[in-house]
Amino acid sequence: MSLKQASVLVIDDDTGVLTAVRLLLKTEVKEVVAEKNPENLRSILSRQNFDLIMLDMNFNSSINTGNEGLFWLNKIREFKSDAAVIMITAYGHIDLAVRSLKEGAADFVVKPWHNEVLINVLKEALAKRAKNKSPQIPSVTKDSIIGSELIGESAIMQDIFYKIEKIAPTDANILILGENGTGKDLIAKAIHQQSLRAAKPYVKVDVGALSENLFESELFGHKKGAFTDAREDRAGRFEAANTGTLFLDEIGNIALHQQAKLLSVLQNRQVTRLGSNQPVSVDIRLICATNVPLNELANENRFRRDLMYRINTVEITVPPLRKRGSDILLLAKYFGKVYSKKYMKPGPGFDAKATEKLLQYAFPGNVRELQYTMERAVIMADEPVLQAKDLIFSPIEQVPEINEPDELRLSSIEKNTILRVIEKNSGNITKAAKELGITRTALYRRLSKYDI
Repeated sequence: MSLKQASVLVIDDDTGVLTAVRLLLKTEVKEVVAEKNPENLRSILSRQNFDLIMLDMNFNSSINTGNEGLFWLNKIREFKSDAAVIMITAYGHIDLAVRSLKEGAADFVVKPWHNEVLINVLKEALAKRAKNKSPQIPSVTKDSIIGSELIGESAIMQDIFYKIEKIAPTDANILILGENGTGKDLIAKAIHQQSLRAAKPYVKVDVGALSENLFESELFGHKKGAFTDAREDRAGRFEAANTGTLFLDEIGNIALHQQAKLLSVLQNRQVTRLGSNQPVSVDIRLICATNVPLNELANENRFRRDLMYRINTVEITVPPLRKRGSDILLLAKYFGKVYSKKYMKPGPGFDAKATEKLLQYAFPGNVRELQYTMERAVIMADEPVLQAKDLIFSPIEQVPEINEPDELRLSSIEKNTILRVIEKNSGNITKAAKELGITRTALYRRLSKYDI
């Protein structure tokens, strides 16, 4: 890509700098977007992709870290932007600018700059971005990756990739099911990226985390004065996603009356902002996800059946990592390379015992736990070849570590359930047996069986 084809975002609270850059680049690039407030980064990057971002090192903002540029540099990466970031700094802060290179910036320029120097920096950053854009992971094939970190060569994942390929070009509503940490959000993003709406907005909302007061305002928007803190008109997430994709995560956790409001919007394809009587038409492709099992969602005391049919034209069930076989090693190698590069350490290999330990562990935290495990291992390991002792699994997860045959795993589940219920009832066997739905005698037999 040439500079003439590039889109550039400039973030600086100095309007003089914004004006100067805009005038300079007006004839040099395809598009220049100027922004004074870095706290608007998330919404900007959710609406549009950029090839280059120029980011000031110092802002008079509410963050007050002393090095706001580094803070927002890391946020840009959290927002999943693959733009090359060029830091803007004063001469006295060159040490911070150099540090920014270690944290992922492509380059930096010092104010005041020569225009020719700035143009060359942008060209070089764009060329470096193009060179590094494809991940260099020898063991990961082209067909095993759909989106960032969505990796798998197992039959079960290849089936999911096939489904994505088939359903992405349609406008069918998708429900993604699976345990926490399995990558439901990556699958949603992959569907959007392969859809006919790929160039349009992709808006994600964790609806399960929205409070009672924020639910309607966040999703449907509000008018100025609609409630105490409504100081200006604001579009909701439905309007923000118009013509694009709206991803509602953790939809299984919203209350029944919220489900009714959501159903009305989906049926009518219109939203009405709080404080307004004027409906606004929206055109969105809807993707939802939840960790709640489908059989629980089928209970109308928990989830409206009419809403279920509305959001579930096609469903995709993401398997837990323990069901994906050798994908565990594929992902471990991927994360190993990612964190080796991040922490400037040699790419890790795995000795036989480390490999065995990875394959035997149940990974209750799924891909998210494996990612945590590999980051910690890369940081703490003394040698480039990881050993079993370097792999420390998350202490947060409380389930057996060893993958067992199905019949043994069922025994483990029964034993752990009994232990939890007895602990919950403070050791009262009568109450525990009643909660488990068995007799005291049957419970005693199981206590003997499992040596509890």
